[in-house]
Amino acid sequence: MSHRAHLAVALDGAGWHPAAWRESTARPTELTSAGYWRDLARLADDAGVLFATIEDALSLGGRSPEADAETRRDRARGRLDAVLLSSFLAPATRRLGLVPTVTTTHPEPFHIATGLQTLDHVSRGRAGVRLVAGSTPQERANFGRRAEGPTGLPTSGRVEDDPALLAAFREAGEVADVIRRLADSWEDDAIVRDLETGKFLDRQRVHRVDFAGEFFSVTGASIVPRSPQGQPLVTALAHQGVPYRFAAAHADLVFVTPRDAGGVGGIRNELADAAAQVRDEVEPLRVFADLLVLVAPSRAEAAETWARLEERAPITTDARVVVGTADDVVDEVRALVDAGVDGVRLRPARLPADLVAIAEQVVPRARAAGILSPDGGEPTLRERLGLPRPSSRFARQEVGA
Repeated sequence: MSHRAHLAVALDGAGWHPAAWRESTARPTELTSAGYWRDLARLADDAGVLFATIEDALSLGGRSPEADAETRRDRARGRLDAVLLSSFLAPATRRLGLVPTVTTTHPEPFHIATGLQTLDHVSRGRAGVRLVAGSTPQERANFGRRAEGPTGLPTSGRVEDDPALLAAFREAGEVADVIRRLADSWEDDAIVRDLETGKFLDRQRVHRVDFAGEFFSVTGASIVPRSPQGQPLVTALAHQGVPYRFAAAHADLVFVTPRDAGGVGGIRNELADAAAQVRDEVEPLRVFADLLVLVAPSRAEAAETWARLEERAPITTDARVVVGTADDVVDEVRALVDAGVDGVRLRPARLPADLVAIAEQVVPRARAAGILSPDGGEPTLRERLGLPRPSSRFARQEVGA
């Protein structure tokens, strides 16, 4: 096999299946405890997983499409802020990239940027973010400033047929732009720390961003000095044309959800077409395929467990579901890698059970099969992905680049 790829995991509460919290292996009383999340992160870290995304939302029901998501009592509810949680996990891990989910509609991009830059500092270059465009009506009600906005996909299923969704993606694009500008606002050598002269900062190397867009206006520099990666890794989940264009224009890495390995080629072609229209950078967009997995010692046991979960609370998911043994998951990963993805993000149906299986069985088998990219010891998440460290755009302007 000439092509190798990375493995990532997506962490969400008790797991991606809505009934996972009722399993005997679950830890439902600990979902908002520091120890629970430290255990999950260290498990992924010790296994050599490249990064973990951490889900988040701004309402009790999350981003669930269920009409009664806010009121039903048979779902695990309550979560920790993903950016703050990631900063807590940073010193508890060594190599694991930490990629919290951030909704772009309500938080100010200045706050998002400084939170991510802080995460990059405390993790020594392992920070990323998954940007989510738009908000649900319940999320908007929690902030009280916007009554109007997207209510879900239109009946056509096409983002471009809903002006509110299109506006949400334009707004998310501005957030991504501001995050990068603020990350660049301090040049690498802006801090002097000259004890003899008493000069701590070279103020000429700290720049105003002076951003004025459709949704945001940001004037000054970040309060956080330039971080180890220069800019945090920006990621997005995309399923169709408008999100593909958003990812191509603003992200370093995109998560996609092919029905099977045969669908990867078409998605990559769409992304390439989108990138040709909107992407100035030479560096290609990294593409990770998502799989929702339930792993058991036998296929029969896996099927029985899945049936029990589905009886309790049927799942609605955008990702391909793999229910089986660790070997079955490795076979699916291999097929996606052969189809040309740069990585696979595994969504454990149950936490911690399926993450344990991923760490102890899936990762070692995939590594032995020659599927996984080796860890070459690169210090930052960007470098492990083969991405360059961006220079400050302000420094480039000074030297005429």
